[in-house]
Amino acid sequence: MSAGFFSRFTRPKPHIVESPPPPSITHGAGMNVPEYKNKPYFIVGSVEMGNTTTKCILTGVSLDTGMSYVINKTVSMSRDIRPPKPGETIFGATLDGTELTREAVTELVRDTLLKCHRDAHLDIKNELDFVVRSTGVVAEMDSPDQVGDFVISLANGCLVAGVPPRKMTPPMSKENQAQKLQPYSFADKVVFVGAVAGVIPPVGSTGVEMVANEMEGELAMAGIKEGAKWTPVDFRNPCVTIDFGTTLDGRITSDVAPDAENPFAKTVGNFCGLAGAIPDAIVRGTGLVHQRTGTALDIFGEHSITGGLFSRSNRRIVDELVDRCHEHIDIRIVPPERDRFGRVPVNARVAYESGVAMIGCDCGENSSDLPKLVEIGAEIHKNHSLATLNEVVDLVCTRMALRLIDIAVEQGLVLKNSSIGFTGRAAISGRKPEYILEGITERNLFDNPNDHVVFVDDGLARGAALMGRCMNSLGKPKNPIGGIRGGPCIMSRRIKIGK
Repeated sequence: MSAGFFSRFTRPKPHIVESPPPPSITHGAGMNVPEYKNKPYFIVGSVEMGNTTTKCILTGVSLDTGMSYVINKTVSMSRDIRPPKPGETIFGATLDGTELTREAVTELVRDTLLKCHRDAHLDIKNELDFVVRSTGVVAEMDSPDQVGDFVISLANGCLVAGVPPRKMTPPMSKENQAQKLQPYSFADKVVFVGAVAGVIPPVGSTGVEMVANEMEGELAMAGIKEGAKWTPVDFRNPCVTIDFGTTLDGRITSDVAPDAENPFAKTVGNFCGLAGAIPDAIVRGTGLVHQRTGTALDIFGEHSITGGLFSRSNRRIVDELVDRCHEHIDIRIVPPERDRFGRVPVNARVAYESGVAMIGCDCGENSSDLPKLVEIGAEIHKNHSLATLNEVVDLVCTRMALRLIDIAVEQGLVLKNSSIGFTGRAAISGRKPEYILEGITERNLFDNPNDHVVFVDDGLARGAALMGRCMNSLGKPKNPIGGIRGGPCIMSRRIKIGK
């Protein structure tokens, strides 16, 4: 039997971070009280409306340890939002064509937020500390600026649910913070300058955002850094972070010299375009899900799998099908003349002039070839098994991830001390983490690849909690997230700059 057969069982398992529940404190027989009810916790609500799901995720950060826990999660399908009422203005749509109005988005956010708090037995006005809103529904927007209108709708939903406005913006001073936060806050020593997780966001020469879902990329980057705290990986700058939701977003950050006056990393790369929408198209061809709104989630779920074997006799068939799918998938640096890539509005010229590598993933031109993938999905369902479909989906997504990494390598953006992280259903479900780690290992980018690669669930929610901490200057110098891999916390340098 070949050595390759046994290597499948001996190779390192990928670091996959799933959301741990918060610890409990035992009070007598059978009385368990969540730690966040008794100890100082920073509780953040992440409100996300994506093309596939709308979520409210409550995250509790222990102010003593700096570790994050998911308190509760409420998830609904974005396709189930109520239809527009007469007189309402349709301002956008999800990738599958579900029409959106400001009023409908506001109501959906309100209901999701209230249910999440009700199920967790938390009071919005008194126990919630901060709320961060984000959206990946950018495909039908005409420009990155229009996303601001969407975020306003999300904010209105939070306000209607009873969230005080002060819990959605950075405090003006330490005295403006809640009493329980003040002993842990550095707000009197440092100034919040917009850097999240030790990274300055990219701003073009004109001051406009380069890609419509820039905020999602920022949250995903922060969330992957936070999630990596549950692994042995020192996931700090420089790093490559990729969010494989329905649409693609993410960031590449620079290295920072230990003696640099500015301790923050710069954003040197962005990701944009399609991600989960590609496997969704393949699955819709099977007829097993709704033809317009069905997703790969509906069949395969969102959990990762490791180990096991796939039939060698089917490997050639699967590889041919994956090759055919990738003939239609366009992954490259977004040309400066494009104002959309994968239907996501971009300012590619501004990115080019600013020296930021904008790496895009499309299917045809602005998803024009998605129907071709639907046809391939129909063929798989007709001639092969569900296991073959699952393997094709996992390998199509794996190759997408590796092609994105290859472009970053070509641009000189993946260094020997870089870390690579993934979040989003199209990268962390099924056997994708195992296959992606295998592909990165084959590229010989690192001496010990498993010490540089992580897969994190709920990246946006984790990022929201971290963004809230950054806005409130709630850093943990003994457990830093900012700074460079292997280096010290940057808090002392930030205090020095502040003086």
